[in-house]
Order: sequence, then C-alpha cells, then structure tokens
Amino acid sequence: MDNPWVIDDWHLMLRLLLSVLLGALIGYERERKNHAAGLRTHTLVSLGSCLIMLLSIYGFSEFTGQYGVNRDPARLAAQAITGIGFLGAGTILFTGKSIKGLTTAASLWVVMAIGLAVGAGFYVGASFTVFLALAVLWGLNVVEKRYVAHPREFVFTLAAQADRELTGPIRLLLEAKEAKLIKVQFDESAIESRGEGGIRIRLTIRLGDPLQAVSLAEQLRRLEGIRTVSAE
Repeated sequence: MDNPWVIDDWHLMLRLLLSVLLGALIGYERERKNHAAGLRTHTLVSLGSCLIMLLSIYGFSEFTGQYGVNRDPARLAAQAITGIGFLGAGTILFTGKSIKGLTTAASLWVVMAIGLAVGAGFYVGASFTVFLALAVLWGLNVVEKRYVAHPREFVFTLAAQADRELTGPIRLLLEAKEAKLIKVQFDESAIESRGEGGIRIRLTIRLGDPLQAVSLAEQLRRLEGIRTVSAE
C-alpha cells in the first residue's frame, strides 16, 4: 500500500476482523460480570468504529487532489467519539442508592478508540490498549475488592411487636457492626390491617462491608419482639 489514501480489500477485511477480535476480548470480560453492555455490544462498537475510520481515511480517496476538496481523515472519527457518549449513557443507572455502569460506559469508550485505531492501521497501539484495558478491568477489580472499602446502603424491613422497645437493642447492634443508620420509617397500618397487632419498621443502613448484610439481618431477627426480617 504505497498510496496512503488507498487500501486493498484484504487489508480492509483484516482490519475489520481484528477490530472484532479485540473488541470481543473486552466485551467478554463485561459479559462474564453480567453488565448491560456485554460481548456483542462491545464487539459491534469496535467493528463500527473501525469501519468509520476506514471510511474516513479511504472512503473518499477518489476525490483526492480535486479542486476545492480538502481531506480530513479525522473528521468522521471525531463524530464517533461524540456519538459513543449516548450509548455509554444508556449503561449508567441511578438506583437511588448508588450509580452503576460507569466502568462499562468507560469500556465502551475505550473499545471505540480501539476500533478507530485498528481502522487507521495502528495495530500495536490497539492491541496493547486491549491488554492494558483487561489488566484494569480484571486486576484493579481484585485490588478494589481486597483493599478498598465501598460502603453500600441496604433497606431492612422488620415486622415487630408494637409493644416492644426496640430502639436500644437496634442501636447497640448497629454500633457493634459500625453501621450508619440513614433513615427510619414506621408503618403500623400494613400489619394491623391483617390483624397481627404489630408494626413494620424500615431501616436504611449503610454498611462498610456489604457482606455484613446477611449477619446483620440474622442478628436483627434474633432480637426479642422481631418476627421477620428482610433485606434488599
């Protein structure tokens, strides 16, 4: 390929195929963790980005050198970078307790860049970026789980006897667990309507270690006056 504005069919198909393989590697990692954008989404983003880059560089080669034509091989690529933001935004969810999907949105952005790089023939850079991206997604995930604490909020629903004093026992239990009470809600009508003569208490609690949720629910259930406990 002596002419930088011309590519043969074999090299064109090779770049498209390589973009599929590289995008699929990152997509497979996201698919294993059951994220909204998985194997197929990342693969298609990489493939589409590669095709856009190929079109931007080689698609208008016949107009090269003509009067009034000013070629800019990065123009379509710039639009792809802007457009991927809409797809990435669709993977971000606000659940009321936390924001999820930021890492997947970032991985889509990286895959788009990988596809553009392959389309431009930047094979080494694209391949090494995949290696680094997988190292970040796998390796840093292990580091975060082991060394970085991410507090999470849980809602515990207690069905209790209305004549029991539960404030003190619950406070002592939360202090022992180093848990922070965010919100308390009492609802007598839900249980009284069924003739159970009790009260429903909803506790929004922030735990430093999410694994404590099961043991905390079990200890709440053992408190005198508590009938049932559920957590979400």
